[in-house]
Amino acid sequence: MDMNKPRVLVTFDSMQYPNTGLFYFGRSLGKALIKENKNFDLSYFLYDATSDFDNDEVKRHFRQKYHKFFFINRDSIKLFHFTDQFSRLKPKKVHSKYKKIMTIHDINQIHENIGKKKLNHYLKKLGERINKCHRIVTISKFAARDVVTYFPEVADKLTVIYNGADKLESPHGHLPAYHTKGKFLFTIGIVSAKKNFHVLPALLANNNFELIIAGIKTPYEDEVMAEAKKYGVESRVKIIGTISDNDKAWYYKHCEAFVFPSIAEGFGLPVIEAMHHGKPVFTSTHTSLPEIAGDCAYFFPSFDGSEMQKAFNEGMQHFRQHNPSEKIKAHAQKFNWDETARQYLQLYCEMLDEE
Repeated sequence: MDMNKPRVLVTFDSMQYPNTGLFYFGRSLGKALIKENKNFDLSYFLYDATSDFDNDEVKRHFRQKYHKFFFINRDSIKLFHFTDQFSRLKPKKVHSKYKKIMTIHDINQIHENIGKKKLNHYLKKLGERINKCHRIVTISKFAARDVVTYFPEVADKLTVIYNGADKLESPHGHLPAYHTKGKFLFTIGIVSAKKNFHVLPALLANNNFELIIAGIKTPYEDEVMAEAKKYGVESRVKIIGTISDNDKAWYYKHCEAFVFPSIAEGFGLPVIEAMHHGKPVFTSTHTSLPEIAGDCAYFFPSFDGSEMQKAFNEGMQHFRQHNPSEKIKAHAQKFNWDETARQYLQLYCEMLDEE
């Protein structure tokens, strides 16, 4: 511990759940903060089974049951960064004299049909956390607009810092457990309704592609397969469960296209991961996706099967004729974890300079 540097605690306890966006966010940002940090004595607040930072020079605080009720600041931490809006360590459990920053990934519940009562409860809880923090960060301009719509008092203390996106590479000769020599489309994410994967089997009509869907399985997969059966393509839809980073890199590299029809994203990390490989990306026009994908993706105008097929066929034709792979890769490189970390570290400086 460096006694001459201000102490900052960063919460990464949501890394408790592997194969989720918050896990990859925490691991990547945590590594980048360590790499870029020069001015702070960093500590990480972690779930007790998290081992990703075991070999890094960072102090670790492991989550305890009593943190639900209070946090004893024995290390004289000056600034707390809550890296997601529902960290198990609540801003109100930290004394008001310390600086607090909270990253809000999205409030996509307002775009989902969760019911008024449930939504109001969610917004009330979120508001309580927002009101205890000195600064708020969102990971997209879209998410920032949502936050300001429901919490207008936040406007003058809000900053947008985009996530990075790692370029994943698999070792030479690596093959995932499920692989095919044929052409395939790829997507990844929790197999849940907000990812909207059930609209994708329509893209397999009138071609020989397979569709490979990776991610945590839920009962929603039955809806995906029912739609596949409707199009007579159930034998070409493979829902393979969670995969390793090496597997994910292999699928990105070898797919014909990455397809991502999600209806609720705060950022949309897989879109940029696929773009790192120069792949054609087909995505929805919902929430943050047009902002993050920019003019380097093809968009589904609706989720009508015939319209999706038309957009897909026209997009693939455009990709083959114009070969925009280098433009797509250049776009992906704008989303860099080191730059993300530098922006957070600069915000820490600004916050502590205000004292």
